[in-house]
Amino acid sequence: MSTAGFNSQNGTGTGQAYANGPSQNPVSLQQLPGVSYGMTHQPTYNPMQAKAPAPPGPGLYPSGPYQPVPPVSSYQPGPPPTSYPAPLGQPLLTRPPMGGPPSHTPPQSASPSPGPRLPPAQATPPPPAVSSSSYYSNPQQMQPMAPAWQYNTAPPPMGPPTSTSTLPHGPMANHVNPAATSTVPPPSSADYSSAPPAHVSHSATQPPRPGMTPSSLHGYTQPGTAPPPMNPMAPHAYQPSRAPYGPPPTGPPPTMKPTPPPTGPPMANATPPPPKADGTVAGNGPQAPNSYNHVDNKMAGLPQPGPPGRHLGHYPSLPPGYQNTSAPHNTTSPMHPAMQAATQPYTQAPQPYQQPLGGPGPAQLSPSLAAMSLQSSTPEALRVVNLLQERNLLPPTSLPIPTPCLPQDLQKINCNPEVFRCTLTSIPQTQSLLNKAKMPLGLLLHPFKDLSQLPVVTSSTIVRCRSCRTYINPFVSFLDQRRWKCNLCYRVNDVPEEFMYNPVSRSYGEPHKRPEVQNATIEFIAPSEYMLRPPQPAVYLFVLDVSHNAVETGYLKVFCQSLLDNINALPGDSRTKVGFITFDSTIHFYNLQEGLSQPQMLIVSDIEDIFLPTPDSLLVNLNECKELVQDLLKSLPNLFEKTMETQSALGSALQAAFKLLSPTGGRMSVFQTQLPNLGVGALQSREDPNQRASAKDIQHLSPATDFYKKLALDCSGLQVAVDLFLLSSQYCDLASLGCISRYSAGSVYYYPSYHHQHNPAQVECFQKDLKRYLTRKVGFEAVMRIRCTKGLSIHTFHGNFFVRSTDLLSLPNVNPDAGFAVQMSIEENLDDMQVVSFQAALLYTSSKGERRIRVHTLCLPVVNSLSDIFAGADVQAMSGLLACMAVDRSVTASLSDARDAMTNAVIDSLMSYRQSVLTIQQPGLLAPACLRLFPLYILALLKQKSFRTGTSTRLDDRVYAMYQLKYQPLAYAMLMIHPALYRVDDLTDEGALNINERTIPQPRLLQLTVEKLSREAAFLMDAGTVMYLWIGRNCNPNFLTQVLGVPNYAAVPDNLYVLPELDTAESQRTRAFIGWLRDQRPFFPSLRIIRDESQLKATFMQSMIEDRTESALSYYEFLLHLQQQISK
Repeated sequence: MSTAGFNSQNGTGTGQAYANGPSQNPVSLQQLPGVSYGMTHQPTYNPMQAKAPAPPGPGLYPSGPYQPVPPVSSYQPGPPPTSYPAPLGQPLLTRPPMGGPPSHTPPQSASPSPGPRLPPAQATPPPPAVSSSSYYSNPQQMQPMAPAWQYNTAPPPMGPPTSTSTLPHGPMANHVNPAATSTVPPPSSADYSSAPPAHVSHSATQPPRPGMTPSSLHGYTQPGTAPPPMNPMAPHAYQPSRAPYGPPPTGPPPTMKPTPPPTGPPMANATPPPPKADGTVAGNGPQAPNSYNHVDNKMAGLPQPGPPGRHLGHYPSLPPGYQNTSAPHNTTSPMHPAMQAATQPYTQAPQPYQQPLGGPGPAQLSPSLAAMSLQSSTPEALRVVNLLQERNLLPPTSLPIPTPCLPQDLQKINCNPEVFRCTLTSIPQTQSLLNKAKMPLGLLLHPFKDLSQLPVVTSSTIVRCRSCRTYINPFVSFLDQRRWKCNLCYRVNDVPEEFMYNPVSRSYGEPHKRPEVQNATIEFIAPSEYMLRPPQPAVYLFVLDVSHNAVETGYLKVFCQSLLDNINALPGDSRTKVGFITFDSTIHFYNLQEGLSQPQMLIVSDIEDIFLPTPDSLLVNLNECKELVQDLLKSLPNLFEKTMETQSALGSALQAAFKLLSPTGGRMSVFQTQLPNLGVGALQSREDPNQRASAKDIQHLSPATDFYKKLALDCSGLQVAVDLFLLSSQYCDLASLGCISRYSAGSVYYYPSYHHQHNPAQVECFQKDLKRYLTRKVGFEAVMRIRCTKGLSIHTFHGNFFVRSTDLLSLPNVNPDAGFAVQMSIEENLDDMQVVSFQAALLYTSSKGERRIRVHTLCLPVVNSLSDIFAGADVQAMSGLLACMAVDRSVTASLSDARDAMTNAVIDSLMSYRQSVLTIQQPGLLAPACLRLFPLYILALLKQKSFRTGTSTRLDDRVYAMYQLKYQPLAYAMLMIHPALYRVDDLTDEGALNINERTIPQPRLLQLTVEKLSREAAFLMDAGTVMYLWIGRNCNPNFLTQVLGVPNYAAVPDNLYVLPELDTAESQRTRAFIGWLRDQRPFFPSLRIIRDESQLKATFMQSMIEDRTESALSYYEFLLHLQQQISK
């Protein structure tokens, strides 16, 4: 599903293969025994072999050349249709050829499905579909299918294996590289244009990789062994496939009360992967800076066509109970939805868990755990809910994160769900069982999250499994004092002598009490084996647009003042370096060499062949040259005050910045205010404002050029990350510009309509974001790997990164606000296991120059019944993963395909529940309590800026919303998907929280419908990145005077964006509540105060997800549509 802009893997375009770094050293391809790299391999499971496959659409992984077909339309709203077929013969994806090493994540966000099939072109619904008609191929179904995802299978290989390592020239990266020669040349990215990368197999039984040098400190490497042969896996296609909705019902929209959205605890955050693919020891022989270990790949067979689509007829009329009935009041909500976990105590201190020597560890638990079936007494998660009858689905407080059904001693030391979270807290025993459940399996990660308590271990011996390189963790088994069994590959390892001593208790002979075995999240200070060069210093380069347009916005003054205010808080040490480049139609460098009386500006006008005028004095030591840096920041805003230069040579400025940073690596911060229009990387406007609301399908979601992606890959190869700040009132082609951050593990910040006078709310937001950006911790030259128990495998990543080899993410910078998502499949039956584990390890260089490894380990039970799988479903994690998959699907196929696939995801899971779990069939739309909010969240996604249709949405706004869904940790993304609504004109101290001597009121959450609004009240909507305070026309005068400081409604200013600090109890309560909400996220949400006639009222009303609009169904209509599909 992923391609340019936000493809979840690299190099999905066509064209010449592109290596990371300025040059590449191709090495001979190593074909592993038993692995076929061709396309002749047939999957062992092929239920649809006898069927004639439907014509491939612009779907996920077409196995041949791209054949455009008209996309299936999404539901058609009344008169103006919202879905439109594309003209035949015209590709839906107009992305230019771009090269890049094959990314390890498949080109679609979901899993490899053969692509959307055209639904039957008839007005009447097709014959009823069987239960598995959405995600999986069904031998009994012969009809073509609508767009679908395959959730839980590994993408089939197309062309050469994706494990490639390139050897760019330049500084040696700090990534262990035992086998520098076992690299393969990256196949032409044309082979990967629509083919998923090879399936990553976490087979823990394989011996250490070749080329690893044994270390005296680590007794885990066995040189000279070769990877074992691997067998290809047969994918089971999980394909949510369905046809369009059909026209929404006519007549007045139902007034339904949405229950307060449970924006549950923070999103699952990813953990960083360990240093190198497998070796912690640097290999003998020549080392290349960025050559990573060759990782074995398992190849999967080609996916099969899926089941038929369904059509929607007309909706039944609304039942009386849904017409203007009011929902009972819930109790006050003590926590902000999606943020409650932020205040839950999470201690990383050693836990009292002790594993008796010789006792059964999690890897060998008695069958009693497997017998802990949830069916003995129906748990709350499986309580049957009729969604058409129960109005109050949202809990009064935030939605709790499901707790895995583990023994208590394991559960209390399990990984914090804010850091590591799985969509299913009970893992199915087999892939076929997962297919039957029709729910996505994946991990959501927040690996570098700021933690209040983080155990740090300094040791010359980091204990790891000799076979699979797993770090020792709380879920391993100690056979005796001297031996431990790995919980991922089950190999028995020796306990090193040093590990026998416990530094916490200062005792000897109790290795199971060491901090590493007592904490699921831990950080190691890495010894020299984890370095190929000395740790790099913190290097910050600022690249600033100083064209006339940029000066007009006034951003330069805000930037310079913010950097002056925070210059002493930049993370780093005595080696920290800074530099500045400004650009318009020429490139300006600044000589800040010690000894100069003032900064020297050097102008390079030859932008076609850029060079560095004085390479040694453009990046300077901050401590030694701080006064010159401060002088420059004070003079910059005035330097270009009178400029009339309107052109922007961004591409050349980026090339110059790359040359400047390439010897060391570092962070490049780019500030851009317009479409680049000069030199390399020049772009032209691709947006037609007249088509924003009526376009048949959204075009230009993919990049217009591969220049920015290629440059990002160069940057990634030399440990340079690029962060983009886009401040513009005009179209800037974020789909193209964003690639520079997407593939270099950077961040994108977007401030539409930024102006220092006309938009003061954006200025405040920019100031707050910039302060956080400049002062937050940063990890340099990082790599992340996620390992999992033998039998499970990873096949798709989502986030900002570059996939170095099949499962090694290259992160030139890692920041505490970045989230990642991973899709998984079950490769081998887990019959003999009671639990499985996932471990993410992040190897990085701190701003102080320390090489560190942060390790997170998550343990989950294995179950063999569908009811147990459903009982452990995490509806928010599922929604977050589906959002990532839908973003990729929108780019590789079409927006309507992505919308249909999301709808089908709900239909399939609820159909599976009804047919396979429910023992007594009842009328209505039935769901288990744990999935009761699934339809609401999916409807919210369909109406979210990323995926909505029929509503005028600027292209850059849509692309940025898609970036946010893929990059934000789950807790923050859920607020962007389903905002939280509160009534705030009657706040009281009842049920309030007391935090740091502040009283924080806790109003209850309200459903997102106008039915909950009142002209006599004031309401706060928290939409994640922005908050709206809506003031009713007849609002309580006391609120207006005591909180807003105005005598009456007419006196409320139009552009008010900050609450006055009044010395009244009402003002203090309101400001305390809003401040508390803001404090729970790392970015700064701006506040917009809206009156009834305000221009922003339409934006506010668009977030009323449960109401019907001209182009979208109401929540109740959506439920009727789901019921009609499920009951076919």
